[in-house]
Amino acid sequence: MNKKLFLKRGREDSIKRFHPWIFSGAVKNMDSGVNEGDVVAVYSSEGEFLCRGHYESGSIAVRILTFADEEIDAQFFKNRISEAYCLRKKYILPSFAGEEGRVYRLVHGEGDLLSGLIVDIYGDLAVLQAHSRGMGRSWRLIAKALTDVCDNIKYVYNKSSSTLPKGNSEGDGWLSEKRELPVSVCEYGNLFEVNPEDGQKTGFFIDQRENRFLLQKYSQGASVLNLFCYTGAFSVYALRGGAAKVESVDSSLKAINLANRNVELNFGNIGNHRGTVADIFDYLKKTEDSYDLIVLDPPAFAKHLGAVRNALQAYRRLNAKAMEKLNPGGILFTFSCSQAVDRQQFLQSVFSAAATAGRQASILHHLNQPADHPVSIYHPEGNYLKGLAVYVK
Repeated sequence: MNKKLFLKRGREDSIKRFHPWIFSGAVKNMDSGVNEGDVVAVYSSEGEFLCRGHYESGSIAVRILTFADEEIDAQFFKNRISEAYCLRKKYILPSFAGEEGRVYRLVHGEGDLLSGLIVDIYGDLAVLQAHSRGMGRSWRLIAKALTDVCDNIKYVYNKSSSTLPKGNSEGDGWLSEKRELPVSVCEYGNLFEVNPEDGQKTGFFIDQRENRFLLQKYSQGASVLNLFCYTGAFSVYALRGGAAKVESVDSSLKAINLANRNVELNFGNIGNHRGTVADIFDYLKKTEDSYDLIVLDPPAFAKHLGAVRNALQAYRRLNAKAMEKLNPGGILFTFSCSQAVDRQQFLQSVFSAAATAGRQASILHHLNQPADHPVSIYHPEGNYLKGLAVYVK
């Protein structure tokens, strides 16, 4: 029997509009003995049942999992993961992936009604990432559901040590027998090596798939600079599109080694790709080269609302420096993955960057996360990836 949590009077309206979070300021009281990660049944101040979800002591007090009076058990996770898998198998996967070596996001948190959970698929390997203690405590149920429901999934790896709240006692590890790594995956005909044990996030940035494919179409004969390159995926797509030369830059030697391996995996030893270890701002300040196409895909500059102002200033400076290095008629692919920065704020920062650089600019494309990263209409915060393809005169 789940313990009960009661809301203050009038604070149930957002729940009745199906928003998946309950903030701590809305909580009136709860049963004694509720621990971090427990499933709680949520009631209005008048005693009306509203929902069930995982309790946490932070600003988000409850991550809602269901608005129905149902148990959060093994069958619940099996049903939710089955719904997510059927959506992708019917509408999303046929457009970009074959049966073997497919790479896609299977569970995208609130967009799949599993707040606090991310699951990425790399061939026969599922990598899960918990963002709440409740999901962290449900690892075994989730792993069992994944192998029961999904075709070809044989291995499950937990990559949650960096995303769970502080105080988590468990590290990353296998929830199945161990798979040999890295795993080779195929995305639009391009091959990549993925190693979740020592990679960022779940091992690869799946959310940029469609944006990489778009960049490929603009790359014929171009000189390309890929900043914050990580796996070098944008570089591989640029080379696939016929780029004359590509430079991949990252502050991490490990990232440059990975980018070089992925380029070699697709094209062998070629002379028109170079990997450079450098601080991005220093590189833009010191290089005398100019480019036809530049990619800016930095890490999140704002982890929370309090950091937004500084983040916007950083985006402006970074984009201005990049525009200064673009040849006339060049194109800038620029992104923000900071959930705290909204689309209009990011657009304004790029506008300010163009003015600072003294360049005329036109937006060719508004860029987003792909369909396997669905956004709940009741939770627009899930639309975290914002990007622009900008023509710079």
